[in-house]
Amino acid sequence: MGRKRAADRVVEQVDTGQAELVPDPDRPGSWTLLLDGAPQSHVDLTDPTHLEFEYVRRLAAAVDLVAPAGAPLRMLHLGGGALTLPRYVAATRPGSTQRVCEVDGALVDLVRRLLPLPSDGRLKVRVGDARAVLTATRQASVDVVVADVFAGARTPAHLTSVEYVTEVARVLRPGGWYLANVADGPPLRHARAQVATVRAVLPHAALVADAAVLRGRRYGNLVLVAGRTEPPVPDLTRRAAGDWFPGRVLAGTELDRFAGGTPVVHDADATDSTPPPPGIFSVGR
Repeated sequence: MGRKRAADRVVEQVDTGQAELVPDPDRPGSWTLLLDGAPQSHVDLTDPTHLEFEYVRRLAAAVDLVAPAGAPLRMLHLGGGALTLPRYVAATRPGSTQRVCEVDGALVDLVRRLLPLPSDGRLKVRVGDARAVLTATRQASVDVVVADVFAGARTPAHLTSVEYVTEVARVLRPGGWYLANVADGPPLRHARAQVATVRAVLPHAALVADAAVLRGRRYGNLVLVAGRTEPPVPDLTRRAAGDWFPGRVLAGTELDRFAGGTPVVHDADATDSTPPPPGIFSVGR
């Protein structure tokens, strides 16, 4: 694989495109991973609890709140990148058993070499397709499934359908949770369809995002939290409001209005998620 360095920046061709590891000038020991110019992960090797991207902080807040603090969890991460959230969970919930599925084997090798993982045998990375790994996972064996899968900055169609969510529900324990990073922009058709589709299987949900994204004013990330029981909406709301970039939480009737009768997505009619607008990643994040 071709590789070059420029002022400590590492550029390497991986299976799904061109990967770049860029040192963070403001945080020694921190790196941003980009794939084909799109920011994928930010990792602080000295402090894995530092989370630079707002959507990752929202995912982490959900993980913090769905189980007692510090209690170990069994987690399945669909999408790996530089493994920011698995590193966070390993630090905040010692003893957690985590499996990470990442389709890009060359990217996994790059991350292992240059951003070493914690020496914890409970964190395992598997190269493979997320849906295939999910299908092969035992029933009722996982506390939390996290979906953060993008190919060319879009979530693949086969990870957006009700059949896919049915597989997620199958592997979750009765009190388990599904957390998904949903990226979308005006008029939020993809996000609305994902809320409708996930709630058809896991009926109790909350959506966390920047107010401007929720109002359909700009492209951004929305974090969906769903399960068989009510999510911790008051605590999620407090965490979102207290973030560096405050967010809003939709649940209950507000989430009903957001979905607005949008039809459920099936495998037969699923499409990749909405592409980001041109130039959105041209400035460092």
